Amino acid sequence: MSEFFKAELKDRFLEYALDRNDYFQIHTLYDEFLRPHYSLEYVQRLVQEIQNYDSTLLDVMGGNGMDMFMLASTPNTQDFLDEGGFMNLYVKEEEKWDTFLGHLSNTPKLTKDERKLLKKKTSTSKREKALLIGLVSALAISFLFTIISIFSEVFLRPEYVPADEFERKINKLKEQSILENQKLKNQLELTKQQLDSLKNLKD
Repeated sequence: MSEFFKAELKDRFLEYALDRNDYFQIHTLYDEFLRPHYSLEYVQRLVQEIQNYDSTLLDVMGGNGMDMFMLASTPNTQDFLDEGGFMNLYVKEEEKWDTFLGHLSNTPKLTKDERKLLKKKTSTSKREKALLIGLVSALAISFLFTIISIFSEVFLRPEYVPADEFERKINKLKEQSILENQKLKNQLELTKQQLDSLKNLKD
């Protein structure tokens, strides 16, 4: 059963309770509105939903082994129906959904060109990141080999050398270090130019 018909049935249950001046068995609602297509348990479920929404809309008493056996209207029943009842709640809920779906349909979607541009920017950014990681790795490895070479020349060769020969080797290592540093600076400058080119292309 749809929510629309469930709301209508709940209002009819409340209207029936108002028309009576006494308590009546819940089985009466089944006989009046839902026999033979639905079961008594379904009537009990609808009454329970009414109770869950507002326990003051119906006066419910248990009996005969049932939690809901006798029903009667309350002073709040008429006020609730005057405000539109469950059908009014259903309509308001549908209007909220219509408004929500309307907002979704009005949300601007990306055009084909915009999707291509976004994909291009993402791809360029990935290339830029990969290039930067590769360069940093290469510089780190080159610097490490330079340090190892200097350490090996100075400390791992214990043979005796004359003072002038030692000074000559030290000067040679200094020159190598200067050349290596210049090489690293050139590589950094080249990378910077490549990154600037990629950024200009992305813009």
